[in-house]
Amino acid sequence: MSSSISSSTGSLLSNILSSGALPTVDDTNNSNSTDLAIAGVASGLDWQTIVQELGEAEAAPETQWEQQQSTINSQNAAYGTISSDLSTLQTDIQDLQNTSLYQSTSVQSSNSDTATATTTTGAALGTYTFDISQLATAAQLNGATGISQPLSSSGNLNDVTVGTAGFSTPVTAGTFTVDGQQITVSTTESLQDLFNAIATATNNNVTASYSPSTDEITLASSDGSAVDLGSAADTSNFLQVAQLYANGTDSVTSTSALGHVQLDVGMSNADLATAITDGGNGQGEFTINGVAINYDASTDSIQDVLNEINSSSAGVTASYDSIDNRFVLSNNTTGDLGISVQDVTGNFLAATGLSSGTLQSGQNLVYTLSDTAQAAGADAPQLQSESNTITSASSSIQGLSVTALQAGTVTISVTSDTSAVSSAIQQFVTDYNTLQSYISSEQAVTTSSTGSVTPGTLTGDQTSSQLVSDLRSLVDAAVPSLSGDAVGMLADLGITSNGQNNTLSVDTTTLDSTVADNLNDVESLFNDPTNGIATQLNNYITNAIGTNGTITDHQTSLTQQSDNITTEISNLNSQISSNEAQWTSEFEAMEQAESTTNQELTYLSEQVTNGTL
Repeated sequence: MSSSISSSTGSLLSNILSSGALPTVDDTNNSNSTDLAIAGVASGLDWQTIVQELGEAEAAPETQWEQQQSTINSQNAAYGTISSDLSTLQTDIQDLQNTSLYQSTSVQSSNSDTATATTTTGAALGTYTFDISQLATAAQLNGATGISQPLSSSGNLNDVTVGTAGFSTPVTAGTFTVDGQQITVSTTESLQDLFNAIATATNNNVTASYSPSTDEITLASSDGSAVDLGSAADTSNFLQVAQLYANGTDSVTSTSALGHVQLDVGMSNADLATAITDGGNGQGEFTINGVAINYDASTDSIQDVLNEINSSSAGVTASYDSIDNRFVLSNNTTGDLGISVQDVTGNFLAATGLSSGTLQSGQNLVYTLSDTAQAAGADAPQLQSESNTITSASSSIQGLSVTALQAGTVTISVTSDTSAVSSAIQQFVTDYNTLQSYISSEQAVTTSSTGSVTPGTLTGDQTSSQLVSDLRSLVDAAVPSLSGDAVGMLADLGITSNGQNNTLSVDTTTLDSTVADNLNDVESLFNDPTNGIATQLNNYITNAIGTNGTITDHQTSLTQQSDNITTEISNLNSQISSNEAQWTSEFEAMEQAESTTNQELTYLSEQVTNGTL
């Protein structure tokens, strides 16, 4: 491209400015320079239109360049899609190269109520029979029972306030019913006042009594009739808290001792039969399984200490059994494992009955295992596990984990899961077809209803045509090392050309059955280290879209061509702007010269008219 004015443009200017070189105008000293910038003020010539048309003539190549650039950019965008589709296809291929894909397994239990099972990649295939005779349980240290104080050691209920009595659950204020009579209970009254209210409301037909030796309340009828308790309109829980339930007789007694340990209050008010001490300095300590637990009897509640035990590394869970009125420590893991406790400073374990408790030993899971490979008549050895989950380590069955749920016999079958392989192959075919179909659509030539022919973005493009051909050859090829095997090419899997274009079709029935029956051959078909289809395709795609790949380089070249055109257009526009400025300056000089001439002629004419010449 020339950066100077074209010959036709120069000729046009020569004709316009045929008078010769135009004088130079110093616009800074010319008071008429602004007026002269208006085309034709002096000359009558519309030279601004001429300058515009000259610029447009110079810019004529831009249209063709922009069309070329649009084509290049469209091709580059098409190759961007091709590159993306190739990347997706390569991911599918790499999935097929993953050896774990061909080691996928499925597992089935003959009785999921007895045991369930899971497998990991590469699990040993086979059928295994587990005869479970004993489940694993956790050891439990049951503290001494009856460790709390009774509601009243003396039996004087005038000293027992209803709301603060040592019931397992606080009594709520409200009403309850005895023999059809409604009794109102307040949490601030004494238990004796409440007993008196029961007698008054029933006209002494039902009387209440308390035994400090058994720590139980009794309601008895004086006339021998059955004691009727409760109604749907009751709003207090007194009868439930006192464990009083109508039984159809004339006397109802609490079902168990009523005094219970109060967990959420200070230890001094916990209603334990033996008060908890900490050595007098707030630094009480005891150990569970060798782990130290500290407490302060003056500030901590029993629940605080239980929480500390449960969050420690002692490996146990501490709780209070309100039914048997005792504390319990349970191992967090199953198996024949003990629990050791010891007071160090203070008497927390002794006061809560744990140091004198009874250990209920845990037990291991006991089972036998046999498989289809075991010799006929051979006795299966008895095996044990501390957990109810039988792992590969304990059963020696690679990749199999069995969770026992109850005693009994269960058969676990581990088989190959070839459905994952079939799905991966079908995904490969789907993405291969997406790529080939896209390239075909970009190469296609279309004809309109009027007969005009429009080429596709990649019509006649050699790089894309070569890609199509190479891919087709790679997927159609047979693997030489597998000749004679059941599976030596994709056609053996029911994958063939559809006969109309470059895409593939899949007979899923053939695919599924062939994969199931010839899994090793299928893996070799794709992953033979030299000629495997996945091996070949993976290498080819890397060479196409990897660093310095053929498509990568082609896109780089297209980008550079587009950038070059942008540069050429920019340079031409700069040259045209420069030329237009020059032309404008020259025409303004012409206008100045014309104005000067006109002024001189006017002056001479006036002189002649006036007779001065």
